[in-house]
Amino acid sequence: MLLIKNLSKSYGHIKALDKLDLSVSKGETVVVMGPSGCGKSTMVRSINRLVEPDEGSIIFDGKEIMTLTEEELFSIRKKIGFVFQQFNLITRLTAKENVMLGLVMSGMDREIAEKKSRDALDKVGLRQFENSKPDEMSGGQQQRVGIARALAYEPELMLWDEPTASLDPILVREVLVVMEELSRYKAATMLVVTHEVAFALHVGDRIALMDQGKVVELGSPLQVFTKPTSSVGKQYKDLIEYQTNKKFMTLSKE
Repeated sequence: MLLIKNLSKSYGHIKALDKLDLSVSKGETVVVMGPSGCGKSTMVRSINRLVEPDEGSIIFDGKEIMTLTEEELFSIRKKIGFVFQQFNLITRLTAKENVMLGLVMSGMDREIAEKKSRDALDKVGLRQFENSKPDEMSGGQQQRVGIARALAYEPELMLWDEPTASLDPILVREVLVVMEELSRYKAATMLVVTHEVAFALHVGDRIALMDQGKVVELGSPLQVFTKPTSSVGKQYKDLIEYQTNKKFMTLSKE
């Protein structure tokens, strides 16, 4: 489904990606984690060339993304859904209109686009808000509209760039629940960049840990978080053990 080889990207003297390798199989959910600044967002944005890599290979659905023309890239992006950190909704449009806008602009019949928009809003539990504008919805609901916008294309691959990073902690769960449902029913292959450890443990088929622009550890959640081999993996293991012990101590006091 997706194969990344020797991917590199620098910003001046800062090397964001350093010959990164990663593969994702069809129907798989791969969760990418690591410290801030390790290159996670640069990597996921390079896949559909929102960021232009300096070198390397990105093969999706048998096509080399790096060599596509602008027209070919536009066509392949219809198969790749992308959910950003920010909601990026148009404030004057309703939820339904935000979801269907890209479909209509790409040439789809308006009635068909409207049906796909409603179906996508159904999948994220927001059909009753189809006529609401962004400022009439919570941050979590707005992000779910952003997810619906990506789902409306019925993508083969879903890319998530820290989709809960802009949300208040109390709103994070409603977005994670939607993501879990999509992963459970294999609606699309998913590559998820996140800091949400519980989500990674519960949903990820594999965890890819990044550090200094490379994937330094790759395996099942159980393998990565209980028997890590990298320094980053050991830090995550310590974090999970600390949180578990803290929760146990709190319950004991009660």
